[in-house]
Amino acid sequence: MHHTDTGSGTPFLLLHAFPLDSRMWDPVRAELSEHVRLITPDLPGLGRSPVPQAPPSLETTAADLVRLLDDLGVERAVVGGSSLGGYVLMAMLRAAPERISGAVFIGTKATADTPGAAAGRETLARRAEAEGVVPWLAESTLPNLLHDQTAAAALRPTIDSQPPAGVAWTARAMAARPDSRETLRALDLDALVVHGAHDALMPPEAGRDIADLTGARLHVVPTAGHLPGHETPRDFLDAVVPWLAR
Repeated sequence: MHHTDTGSGTPFLLLHAFPLDSRMWDPVRAELSEHVRLITPDLPGLGRSPVPQAPPSLETTAADLVRLLDDLGVERAVVGGSSLGGYVLMAMLRAAPERISGAVFIGTKATADTPGAAAGRETLARRAEAEGVVPWLAESTLPNLLHDQTAAAALRPTIDSQPPAGVAWTARAMAARPDSRETLRALDLDALVVHGAHDALMPPEAGRDIADLTGARLHVVPTAGHLPGHETPRDFLDAVVPWLAR
């Protein structure tokens, strides 16, 4: 699994959104690395990480990340996940909760896909396989990822560069994910929820739901859409860095 590993101190495994890769964390990477050991992988099938041979499942992704922690000699890490990354964090909490020392849920939700949403992901997967992803994937996703579309030009090359087979695999893995509310209700961990006030994909109520389930502190970023870690890096850092320092 391709990853970057910078800084020292508490390991912080930070998981990106779809259809992006670990480059989405570039605006916060340097400052976070001053406070923690920041590990930012490209999730399986995206960026420079190969497409898994296994059937699409976020449990496969979670197992790959546990192996990454093993390879890096990390016994326990704080894990943060944005959107897709949050779903993967929930899969890790099901599979290996003993490896997670704290959780940051960023623009994500605990519920499974509705049948309609799952069908939409299958349509997206088939289109990626049939046509590739340029230019339609960026055109169809960017309006919902960002509140301020002036940032779209910077993200478009990342989306355009995603492997079509990996986009399809990940879409199907997300569609197959279970409801995670019982997992979160049973959680006994320090947790933080960061959610954009203008998230067009998941309203702030989705973040409030996770905060209620976990007893986490909820931080709503007033100017952010679906990707506060990328779109509003200062607000994101001001929420996450003091929490990590605890």
